[in-house]
Amino acid sequence: MAERGGPLRELETSVRNILLIDSDEAFSRALVKVLGPSYTLRRVADVGSAIGQLDTDGIDAILLNLDLPSSRSPGQGPRDLLTAVSDRAVAASLIVYSWDTRRETTMEVIRQGALDYFDQPLDIRALKFALDRACRRTALVRDLAAAQRVPPPLPVDELLGNSRAMVQVREMVRKAAGVLTPVLITGEAGTGKNLVARAIHHLSPRARKPFVTFSPNGSAGAMFEAEIFGHEKGAFPGATQSHRGLLEEAKGGTIFLDEIGDLPLALQAKLLRVLRERALERLGSDVPVPVDVRVICASGRNLEKMVEVGAFREDLYFRIALVRVHLPPLRERGEDVALLAENLLRQLAKAHSRDVRGLTPGFLGALASHNWPGNVRELQNVIERSLGQAKGAGQLGVEDLPPELRGVAASGQAMNASFHEAVRNFKRELVRLALLRQGGNKLRTARELRISRCYLHRLLNQLKIEEAPGVGEASEEVRQQETAVVSG
Repeated sequence: MAERGGPLRELETSVRNILLIDSDEAFSRALVKVLGPSYTLRRVADVGSAIGQLDTDGIDAILLNLDLPSSRSPGQGPRDLLTAVSDRAVAASLIVYSWDTRRETTMEVIRQGALDYFDQPLDIRALKFALDRACRRTALVRDLAAAQRVPPPLPVDELLGNSRAMVQVREMVRKAAGVLTPVLITGEAGTGKNLVARAIHHLSPRARKPFVTFSPNGSAGAMFEAEIFGHEKGAFPGATQSHRGLLEEAKGGTIFLDEIGDLPLALQAKLLRVLRERALERLGSDVPVPVDVRVICASGRNLEKMVEVGAFREDLYFRIALVRVHLPPLRERGEDVALLAENLLRQLAKAHSRDVRGLTPGFLGALASHNWPGNVRELQNVIERSLGQAKGAGQLGVEDLPPELRGVAASGQAMNASFHEAVRNFKRELVRLALLRQGGNKLRTARELRISRCYLHRLLNQLKIEEAPGVGEASEEVRQQETAVVSG
């Protein structure tokens, strides 16, 4: 399954080192015999001793007996080990076993970070499979941690925005790119979930492998199932030959499942098996086919509420939501509208061969006053329509706006603010855009606005224009974004 050398390649031929947390020494000896020579077992009798060894090199997987008696010392019970493992960026994968067969216990343990949960008595064959998978995952996490010590540059031309919300989104993208766990991207339609999924893929070690997208769109039936999982010859009328599904097409890469909430319950169960066992069954076959693919899902619906009403599997939700990235609606980051509009203008003007290079203050004022129910997708539509009806070169003005926004440009501020408030808002936008164009350099900004630097500082204070994140003179992120904005 490894795509390259390093820890994964070594793991294929080396002995797996397992840390066992169980007070029963006889059980430990029996487990050593049934697992065989491919595994080395190191047993500790209590959680406190195990926590002390979590940062020790050489542990490939951890086996925890959840039925251990609770310790009198705080922070040293069986469930505390789950917290200790999940708090570490690089830790061995954890497998839990117990005599407690309640479903809620299983789900809680998986939610807390365990890779697998086994009922007692243990199925040794299944345990070996889980241990091998846990060891491979541990090797991947460590390999990726080494590769991610120097973070690669972020494609800011696709994830533009100086608002605090977008700074946090970019940080989450960086983190998500460095692990192989599933990612759930949430947000309203048009906020850019597809762009975030692509950014995570392109920043990950799987960037050179395929990026495959799929949207259920509320469909069902054999053809739908075959598209994602593949099918064998004769599986349904018209299936004249075997066919690989999208999960197999994405081998070694990433599959992006958009609007995962539309996936039928029967296929949710099949997807859950892929995530658990890294294998699938094609339609018309019961033979497992190994798959090596990273899964990223997106949803504009509230999956937690869907779980409550039984419309979405709870166990699948916990699997796909190990890492979450939420995209805020455009109306909650109004300070990004002008930057996004200017970037879209450059892209679309080039695509349509139009010599339009800027946006007038009136045009920007109309954009700033709009609520953007369709988010960035709607903004792109407005810019493209404005370009289509623009009569001249130079800048897009109020007269080029679509009819529904032309009225906003004429009366929006007057309807929603006093005269003095409208003037203040106009000043604020004028200064902010000039500061952004000059990369946060106040001296050059003052020259562009033809005012003194002292007056500029006074305006920054009066208008409450924040210098960070995104407009500080020493901000590296602004310099990177300014380069992307200027180059287009």
